[in-house]
Amino acid sequence: MTLDNKPIYTGGCQCGAVRFRVEGALAGASVCHCRMCQKAFGNFYAPLVTVRQESLTWTRGEPKRFRSSNHVQRGFCGECGTPLTYEAPDGIALAIGAFDAPETIAPTVQFGVEMKLPYVDSIHKLPRRLTEEDVEASTFLASIVSYQHPDHDTDTWPREEKS
Repeated sequence: MTLDNKPIYTGGCQCGAVRFRVEGALAGASVCHCRMCQKAFGNFYAPLVTVRQESLTWTRGEPKRFRSSNHVQRGFCGECGTPLTYEAPDGIALAIGAFDAPETIAPTVQFGVEMKLPYVDSIHKLPRRLTEEDVEASTFLASIVSYQHPDHDTDTWPREEKS
């Protein structure tokens, strides 16, 4: 989506309690392998993209924050725990996976590679299976009802339960 030829990006947490909008170009998409980012994301690394503070609007709720160091705060949804921000004196970065269209934001650099987990570079060599190919889990998978917020803005939150 664009507004006056400015790109518009939206996103938010898994449950929908926190939503954001960025108007204008993104910069510096990266992954960080440092141990602090691994812990903050509960993952192998943290995919982040820098945004200009003035281009970021919290459209529903706002992240809770944890001071992970003397220089950095990390924002997350206080309801579902989704990691959302990395906030440092030089700016703010948003979690790429929290965007509604994360596939449009490709990292261009890796940081903290001295802490990169040794198997990260070979994950693409692991056997690959589609979710529905897990025959043993098919009954479980067929019974799942998702409460995750959709990848677009909604007028209300939480979603109203249908009777």
